[in-house]
Amino acid sequence: MRVAMPRKSIRRILRWSQAALLAAAAGLLGYCGFVLADTWIFQRQAGRVFDRLHLQPAALAGPGVAAMGGLVGRMEIPRLGISVAIAEGTDGATLRRAAGHIRGTALPGRSGNVGIAGHRDTLFRPLRNIREDDVITLTTLQGEYRYRVVSARIVSPSDVAVLAPDGNEILTLVTCYPFYLVGPAPDRFIVRAERVT
Repeated sequence: MRVAMPRKSIRRILRWSQAALLAAAAGLLGYCGFVLADTWIFQRQAGRVFDRLHLQPAALAGPGVAAMGGLVGRMEIPRLGISVAIAEGTDGATLRRAAGHIRGTALPGRSGNVGIAGHRDTLFRPLRNIREDDVITLTTLQGEYRYRVVSARIVSPSDVAVLAPDGNEILTLVTCYPFYLVGPAPDRFIVRAERVT
């Protein structure tokens, strides 16, 4: 048995479907634009705040993270062209705008493992090209700390041992993997670096 549908109804359905898909595409592009603009604005403002406080000698004696409203400092990897603000925490709002210092890990300049997380599809995308011996610089109000990359590897999300301290001053960068996957990533890309004294 065939069901006949008038051509006008089919055309109307197609027009409404086309309009709905166009509106959805415009909404998604608008959201992407908002996220990118918000990240860029935050990075610029955080950079200005950090530079202003970094130039004040009195700031060096201050409480650091609290003095900057949750801003930990700046991370730079010159070979990759990375220069990002680091904020305290790894919640969604923080990682959308900055790299996040993983709570419970050491702060730069202290013995232990400094854990920094970032999104693979924004600020940490260039990490896919990191190499052994690349230099990573973390700058805080207390000073500048250089780290040399010793390894990069892929682990499961449940492997939190990568953040364990080992008695040395080390830095661990964490992002999702694979870099070009759309949607939730099944693995984590881990960069480990040791402090250069």
